[in-house]
Parts: sequence; C-alpha cells; structure tokens
Amino acid sequence: MLELDDLLTGYLEQQYEAADKAEKDAFRALLELPDPELMGYLLNLKQPASEPIGNVVKHILCRDSSA
Repeated sequence: MLELDDLLTGYLEQQYEAADKAEKDAFRALLELPDPELMGYLLNLKQPASEPIGNVVKHILCRDSSA
C-alpha cells in the first residue's frame, strides 16, 4: 500500500537518524513483521504487543498527523 510506504519513508527520512539505538532497533523489527500485521499497526487497527514497536508506531503516526 503506497500510503504505508509514505509513512515509513517519512519516518526514515525525518526521524530515524535522530532516534536512539533502541528506537532504531524497534523500527527495524517493525519492518520485519508480516505485511498484514504491519498494516494493522500503521492503520491503527491493532496495537503491538511489543512496547518498543508500539512507541515507534506512535512516532510514525504522530509525525503523519502533524504534517
């Protein structure tokens, strides 16, 4: 889905470099998830069980809503 690519690319370009190691690790873990699970998180249809991944999802979605 192009919208999800835009969300992920936006985070990568605007926030990833400034993130700490734990957040970078969580972002990479997020990218390893199966597409349906990733889509559910980024469409805010379900919450990640992993707190670090959940925090990255929040950062991604907050960045998008402030644009």
